[in-house]
Amino acid sequence: MIFSPLVFYPYVYRAKNNRPLFQILVYILFSLALFTTMLFPLNLNGLIYDFRSIPIIIGSLYGGATVSVLLFITLGLYRFILGNPNNLFYILAVLPSLFMVLYTSKKYSTLRLYQKTIVSVVLCTMMKLMTFTFYFIMIQNLEILAESLTGSLQTYVTQAIIIGVFVYFMETLNKYFHLQDEVYKSERIKTVSEMAASVAHEIRNPLTTVKGFIQLLGEPDIDKEKREYYQKICLEELNRAELIITDYLSIAKPDPEVIENINVNEEISYLSSVLQTYANYYNIKMHLVFSVDPDLHIMGDRYKFRQALINIGKNAIEAMQNGGMLEIKANQVNRNVVLSISDTGVGMSPEQVKRLGTPYYSTKEKGTGLGTMLSFVIIKKMNGKIDIKSKIGKGTEFIFIFPKSY
Repeated sequence: MIFSPLVFYPYVYRAKNNRPLFQILVYILFSLALFTTMLFPLNLNGLIYDFRSIPIIIGSLYGGATVSVLLFITLGLYRFILGNPNNLFYILAVLPSLFMVLYTSKKYSTLRLYQKTIVSVVLCTMMKLMTFTFYFIMIQNLEILAESLTGSLQTYVTQAIIIGVFVYFMETLNKYFHLQDEVYKSERIKTVSEMAASVAHEIRNPLTTVKGFIQLLGEPDIDKEKREYYQKICLEELNRAELIITDYLSIAKPDPEVIENINVNEEISYLSSVLQTYANYYNIKMHLVFSVDPDLHIMGDRYKFRQALINIGKNAIEAMQNGGMLEIKANQVNRNVVLSISDTGVGMSPEQVKRLGTPYYSTKEKGTGLGTMLSFVIIKKMNGKIDIKSKIGKGTEFIFIFPKSY
């Protein structure tokens, strides 16, 4: 039971950035371990041994001064509850150990692993030794220590081994989670840097085009037809820059603001209406498969959900440059709503499928990948799951699975 704090410590570590919460959790964890050790003591010739000093020392060293004081107070309370005699003498006997631990805990975090191990073993041994010595002096029964000397030495050795192993595992866990945090932070910094570079790159392209055509518009002998053509290109490029900025802002927006019941069949009808003209332009036929349940609903932001489906639908149409079939269907599987959008286009390789939805990646020549990424973000915020099936030359199927709303 002494090693039980190691099982729950990973959950406690996650609260390390919130110092008060971390201290509360450390105290609760090690006070429970303390109570457990005191419930199952070892009796050697009338002398009660247990491993109470291990949770007290470990909890104090890793939790700090506040946790240390609370654990020593808890030790006194537990002893009183368990009905042990001479509680006042015991409290006086344990006070030197408290001061010793408080002094040591200030510098403990700066020590190396082997130093921490030595310090914890020494503190644990000294606490037991000083407490027993002072306590039996006060109750005038010091000879009991000499009578059980062999057994005492065995418990001290066992205790030293246990606390040494405990410190090693604690430090290993701390190091592991610290490395995880560092990797997470570096990934976030990398993502922000890449996003900033991507914004600069994507915006620079249309702005460079606009700059060039504005210079051409300044030519004195330009005719009306060319002027109108250059103006049209400038406006198109500026609109493209605006769309790129809008996509980035959409990705950065918080969770959906308006949560409502969405009728899936109605959304399929709406999607087909929006995409019909675009599909006709590419000579693409549309096939709709509605759910047999007319009241099949999911929860989410209706307008963002539409935005996600339109992005996926447009990508599917653009993947069929020489015509094809776009199929949109919905049905219920168990307690989930399954919505799929499939095309008979060029398809994607497994590597392309894996990268789909990541920043700046697109299978289109002039694509930014932001539309697909935004769609995936919206779907995931609606507790949806995404599955993509694709084969080169055969087409692609996007499958979205949502919890059914009742």
